[in-house]
Amino acid sequence: MHVDVFVDSTGAASLGSVDLKGRSFLTLKDFSSEEIKRLLWVSGDLKQRIKHEKQYLPLLQGKSIAMIFEKRSTRTRMSTETGFALLGGHPCFLTSQDIHLGVNESSTDTARVLSGLCDIVLARVYSHSTLEELDKEASIPIINGLSDLYHPIQILADFLTLQEHYGSLNGLTVSWIGDGNNVLHSFMMTAAKLGVHLKIATPKGYEPESSVIQEAQRLSKEHGTQLVLTSDPMEAAHGSNVLVTDTWVSMGQEEEKKKRLKDFKGYQITMQTGSVAKPDWTFLHCLPRKLEEVDDHVFYSSRSLVFPEAENRKWTIMGLMVSLLTDYSPKIPMLRF
Repeated sequence: MHVDVFVDSTGAASLGSVDLKGRSFLTLKDFSSEEIKRLLWVSGDLKQRIKHEKQYLPLLQGKSIAMIFEKRSTRTRMSTETGFALLGGHPCFLTSQDIHLGVNESSTDTARVLSGLCDIVLARVYSHSTLEELDKEASIPIINGLSDLYHPIQILADFLTLQEHYGSLNGLTVSWIGDGNNVLHSFMMTAAKLGVHLKIATPKGYEPESSVIQEAQRLSKEHGTQLVLTSDPMEAAHGSNVLVTDTWVSMGQEEEKKKRLKDFKGYQITMQTGSVAKPDWTFLHCLPRKLEEVDDHVFYSSRSLVFPEAENRKWTIMGLMVSLLTDYSPKIPMLRF
């Protein structure tokens, strides 16, 4: 399914005045509905102009990004490195062997040093507090490439994928079936702002952080959307447009694997799960995927959007970096939200 995703440019007035230059991007909690839509619009614009119209847009020429990775990643590294280079910039990849945050050098000193050497930092870290320390001391934007609390760049890719597939986001129902983790936290900080209903099923003891639940409830009330929390996967899937899951065992939780696999019994997404969803239901997974989370019938079916979702990690990180570093305005009509 692919539908026209644009609206007339006259609807762009409110988003056209949004200015994100110089901002950091630690959590979508800090971004308004208009600001998130602007990021998605810029991302869709770059995808259209560069991928489909084959334009060369060196918007980041002469700029560099420091990429700090405490945790490995395929999609985050490839999307950021190739995206920044495609826009004419120079990416610098730093592992824990190159830069040991808070050990060989304090996060304060690292932030100040990098502020003089590059234009922006993307950090993929274990503790969210590390990002907050970097942001406090840096004079350049800091992007959260993943932390224990949030994974906001993943959510931009997810919502661009859904916007492309369904043509708009307002009124969709997304069902999360799995662990109450950082990806879910970012969904909870974003869905209501885009008019998206959110239904969450987690096993008892694996619920999202209570502070995140409270903020999501406030956002849901403010934006008039539905927020459901349950421990029943079928209840969450009922009447949903989108079924989403993620790994049950995140990096650093390997010792818990046996217990987690037992506790998540019954949470695998199958065609039976989808049988209670809406007829047009689709499936998302941020990858890498394990068979216990979703079976092959769903994962490799036409309902699965996981590979367009993975590709959109590139276009959305490009849209984010361009928005934080330049005054660029989209040239395509505003996306329909």
